Amino acid sequence: MSNSPIVIWGAGAIGGCVGAFLSRAGENVLFVDRAADHVAAMSKSGIRISGPVAEFTAPAQAVTTDAVKGTFNTIFLCVKGQDTVGAVEALKPHLSDDGCVVSLQNGLNEPVIADLIGVKSTVGAFINFGADYHEPGHIFYGGRSAVVVGEVDGSVRPRTERLHALLKIFEENAVLTDNISGYLWSKMAYISLLFATALVDATIDEVMAAVPHRPMLEALAREVVSVAEAKGLSLESFDPFEPSGFVRDADASATRAAFDKMVDYRHRSEKRHSGMWRDIAVRKRKTEVNQLLVPMAEEADAQGVPVPLNKRMIELVYDIEEGRRPQSWDNLKVLEAEIGRE
Repeated sequence: MSNSPIVIWGAGAIGGCVGAFLSRAGENVLFVDRAADHVAAMSKSGIRISGPVAEFTAPAQAVTTDAVKGTFNTIFLCVKGQDTVGAVEALKPHLSDDGCVVSLQNGLNEPVIADLIGVKSTVGAFINFGADYHEPGHIFYGGRSAVVVGEVDGSVRPRTERLHALLKIFEENAVLTDNISGYLWSKMAYISLLFATALVDATIDEVMAAVPHRPMLEALAREVVSVAEAKGLSLESFDPFEPSGFVRDADASATRAAFDKMVDYRHRSEKRHSGMWRDIAVRKRKTEVNQLLVPMAEEADAQGVPVPLNKRMIELVYDIEEGRRPQSWDNLKVLEAEIGRE
């Protein structure tokens, strides 16, 4: 174990889960979060993990973001995409000269982080496990899934091997990759589908299993995969998403199998709704659409790849966030009408 704490910057669903497992294993962990009540609860009683995967409470050294002191070698950044810039600016004075920030986030945050602290200090990661923040000091861990770490330049270094070993404490099947971009863009296609499920007041599996809507959902994912193909990326599969079902030459049976895999996975998981659905329906806050789908659409424009369905979905998400339309199956019909105008 290192004397320098492993910093979990953002101790919500993702950071709270990973940090709790590391702390339980005896690693020196410092939880940093802007929510004073969450920090107070962790400091007093530890951090509690509940759910089908594990039930335990781990000791937690926790401070608010304005109370951090010292510099650190390893900072796992676990904040929402819209908070990335502010969080990196806040943690920057606390990153040692040879330290690194690991993006345990959804989306394509690595370029944003690298612009602020430099590529050499930025490490990519891919996470897909299911977790929710339930209350101060309490994280619900709903289901295991892929955890991957890799250098943004595709190299494998001693530090990535060390980070991989740490992440294996949390997820024994964690992967060390030389193709982190392939995982991140595969996740972007899956995220597009998750945003579609967030348009509806229903569970992920209910939307994915709705056969009449599958042609539109397929088109959404294919748009994102087409951008990745234009970039020359080799997409990586992960549980529950199989990108080969949405590539240019995918046949109907492969696409059907990809949807069935997603439905089966959610049937077996206690986390039935996406994070973006919870943002809208439960936490009553804006989603990460501006940090997820919007950058994807911008890259699509740069590559000359049309993504009209995803752009229309972005508008629908804005409408729901601003209270101009409810979560409803009718929103999927709006997207289907967009296909008819292409």
